[in-house]
Amino acid sequence: MYSKSENGECVIVCLYVDDMLIFGTCINIVSRTKLFLGSKFEMKDIGEVSVILGVRIIRKGNSILLSQEQYIEKLLRKFGYYDFKSMSTLYDANSILMKNRGKFVSQP
Repeated sequence: MYSKSENGECVIVCLYVDDMLIFGTCINIVSRTKLFLGSKFEMKDIGEVSVILGVRIIRKGNSILLSQEQYIEKLLRKFGYYDFKSMSTLYDANSILMKNRGKFVSQP
C-alpha cells in the first residue's frame, strides 16, 4: 500500500501482484496518478472496481460497503459445507466492545 498527500489531496495505491486499486480524495489526483504510473508501467484501466481479491465493493450514496459473501460461499462449496443448516452461537448481548483507536486492544 502506498499513499501520497499533497496540498490537501490524498491518493492511495493498493498493489497485490498484478492487481492495483487506486483511490483518492478527488478524481484529479487519481487521474494524475494513473497517468504517471501508465507512463512508467504497462497498465490496463478497467474502470471502477466491483470486486478485488475476492472482496465485492458496493457503493450506496456516499458509503462504500465491503462484502466477502461470494468468497465465503466459494470456500463453503469447495469444502462441502455450503448445504449445512445454520446454527445459533453463544454471545453475551450485554458485552460492551471498545472502539479501536489504532492500538491493539484485548477485548475478552
